[in-house]
Amino acid sequence: MIKSAKDYTVSDILKIDADLKYVIPKYQREYTWGKWQWEALFDDISENGTGHFIGSIICIDQATDALSTRELELVDGQQRLTTISLLYAAIYGILNKKEAELPMDKKVELFNLKRRLVLKKDDTLLRLEPSFQNDNYFDYQAVLKEASILEEAEHKRNAGNRKMFKSFRYFKNRLSETTTDDEGNVKPVFDTKQLFSLLDKIGSACLVKIEVYSHSSAFTLFESLNNRGVPLSAIDLIKNKLLAKLEKENVETLDKNFNKWNKFLQFLTDDYSTQERFLRHFYNGFKHQSEIGIKGIPLATRSNLIQIFEKLIDADPKAIFDSLHNAAKDYNRVIAPDHEDNSPILKAALRDLSRVGGAPAHVLLIYLIVKKKNILSDEQFAKIITILVKFFVRRHLTDTPPTRDLPRHFITIIELIKNMDNGDVIHAAIRKSLITISVDDDVFEEKLKGNLYDENVGLTRFLLCKIEQNEQTVENTIDLWARNDKKKFIFTVEHVFPQGENIPDDWVSSIADGDKEKAKKLQEEYVHTLGNLTLSGYNSKLSNMSFIKKRDRVDDNKKPIGYKNGLYLNKVLATKENWSVTDIAERTELIISKIKSQFSYFED
Repeated sequence: MIKSAKDYTVSDILKIDADLKYVIPKYQREYTWGKWQWEALFDDISENGTGHFIGSIICIDQATDALSTRELELVDGQQRLTTISLLYAAIYGILNKKEAELPMDKKVELFNLKRRLVLKKDDTLLRLEPSFQNDNYFDYQAVLKEASILEEAEHKRNAGNRKMFKSFRYFKNRLSETTTDDEGNVKPVFDTKQLFSLLDKIGSACLVKIEVYSHSSAFTLFESLNNRGVPLSAIDLIKNKLLAKLEKENVETLDKNFNKWNKFLQFLTDDYSTQERFLRHFYNGFKHQSEIGIKGIPLATRSNLIQIFEKLIDADPKAIFDSLHNAAKDYNRVIAPDHEDNSPILKAALRDLSRVGGAPAHVLLIYLIVKKKNILSDEQFAKIITILVKFFVRRHLTDTPPTRDLPRHFITIIELIKNMDNGDVIHAAIRKSLITISVDDDVFEEKLKGNLYDENVGLTRFLLCKIEQNEQTVENTIDLWARNDKKKFIFTVEHVFPQGENIPDDWVSSIADGDKEKAKKLQEEYVHTLGNLTLSGYNSKLSNMSFIKKRDRVDDNKKPIGYKNGLYLNKVLATKENWSVTDIAERTELIISKIKSQFSYFED
């Protein structure tokens, strides 16, 4: 994984005779260090002796031509190395104006300082090449021109308001500060002698330089370093590798490829977990294709993701970029159910899959929507998604099959259906496969009888909402998935018999004939079962009220907000005068029968 790891002085890192460049990937994050980091680095170096440790950098070395300028891709440490270079530029700019008065040995040092920032063989070749983000590259060139290191540089608009110039000017101001001695004489804090002394301290400061062979090695290293702040993500490194490879092979312009990458990410939303999951699903869903599958890698995981895409990018960057972009566009329909290209029946099915937590099935859906969209009608596709919803209800309830096995199960289904060209046959094959790996109806029913809420709150709410939704009429439709301004569900699960540790006296009397110990035991056995649960948009207002008060609760406008609010789930509750464990058991059986009917594999 690691090619080399060694501590170097800054002078060695930026060696004057070395035909070596540090290249920050063109669209890596921009230079972001601010005043407190500039100040900390400056003080750290100036206030300590020579040989002071100032951090580490990580580089990728993929050089193959021994005769060309060696380029190290700087994937970690760009902020630190850029700041050191800007400090060097500020010192050079000040000393260069004093060159005529310098002794010969100091003129040589000044000449050598310039060679730390541009290559000896060509004054126009930068030792450090910043990223292009937010005009970093051009701003850095402009800084070097202002310091008289470069003769020509393109000066972008508003460069003085960006971090490169602000850093450079901060250091110039620090180096130009004055002080007053005891006799009232104004003296520079850093005279010529002290500037050269500072150069010695900077040059002798130590950095650990770690060189790795690949982006995947860099990512593995990032994950093992726990004290380095926010590392580049797998997505960042894959982007850097892809854009660099496309540029090297002259595939379109860098800006065009970067814009295409940003569009690719827009299809996947700005959620990193969704982006990373898509890349895993892409490989797992299409690895049976010769141009995608990699020998020895049967499954994409978080740990091998960069290794996979490094190989795919090296093989054909344009082809893999096009495939990823097109697949992401289709995938957007899966992760955004209300997509304009989805029919109403597809929107409803995809919403249910999202709400039940069916993301592991996206590997199958991305395959279907890319490869079978001309075969499957919207109705057939929706039926497949509905089957998946039923599968996940059973899986989340019973943990069967286990989460770790889901990717392989869906890959097996893809292998099974890849040569099928009939929508109904594909639907039947998927249903049969899911039935095979699911629990049977007896196990399903037994789990539904348990303390469901205690074991899985999200699934409990989903099932109650689906029962209610299934019973609603067009005239009496309530959005049970609406959220408030804090992004929390308005309708939440309400316990009829309260779940709190301190059972109210009214409930002790009604459910256990005044016996507190018995009430506690009954609470443990029944409180989280389906028969004791309903939905309410006013949960906090009902809380520990007596059953009658909960049933008859109204708002200030006399509108029912208790169990007489018209919900199907409250139909039984609205007719009761009290609430007993017998009532809970009977209602549990009623709700279970609804769930079994609604989530049967043999009912679409």
